[in-house]
Amino acid sequence: MSRTAAIFLAAGSGSRMAGAVADKVLARLGGRPVFSHSAAAFMQSAVADLYVIVYRDQRQMLELSAYAPTPSVLVHGGRERQDSVMNALGALPSDIAHVFIHDCARPLVRPEQLVALHKIVRREHAVVLAHRVTDTIKEHRDDAQLRTLDRARLWAMETPQVFARDLITRAYARVQTRGLHITDDAQAVEQLGHPIALLENAYSNPKLTTPADLAYLEFLLARQNAEDAQHQPPLAQ
Repeated sequence: MSRTAAIFLAAGSGSRMAGAVADKVLARLGGRPVFSHSAAAFMQSAVADLYVIVYRDQRQMLELSAYAPTPSVLVHGGRERQDSVMNALGALPSDIAHVFIHDCARPLVRPEQLVALHKIVRREHAVVLAHRVTDTIKEHRDDAQLRTLDRARLWAMETPQVFARDLITRAYARVQTRGLHITDDAQAVEQLGHPIALLENAYSNPKLTTPADLAYLEFLLARQNAEDAQHQPPLAQ
């Protein structure tokens, strides 16, 4: 029977946090570490049979392990994000058929989205959580000319990004062989010419990148919790 793994990327340096927190995935959000919110959503969704947690150093590994879902494998990260993903893929057992890849700096992913992604990947082999671009986007060329891009066709990529295990493994092997630099996992699959499905995210799922993002995430989390409480069925008397 095939199984599904979730790779949690937590090894980033957080250089754009400007020293506001020592480790952004361990920063407090809603009274607990940022990392724990992603872990809780995945556990609630029950989409993963195994978790691979990519850590930066021994100290971080010990702190992450306190909030790690089970069963988990801890893997040391690489110099770049793509190196960390390759390390995690290399640690997967042979019976893993599908792989979620999630940046733990996106703590507001919801369990129902994970369930929907899991259903889609079994049909399409590649699917990414994403949202439509609402700003006007312009390309700035080397000759200082601007070109307006068609906003109706633009999507901003998020995580999780989910793939058939053999597909994402082949994609990253190609990235490594050709010495490519990529910024997300879908870009690796693009190199193979394989189509990628998009699941539109109806909720805010921002990435914690700067100190200002932490306050924004606190606001979003409080609003999300309030909305969820409104939709909870009343307790039986």
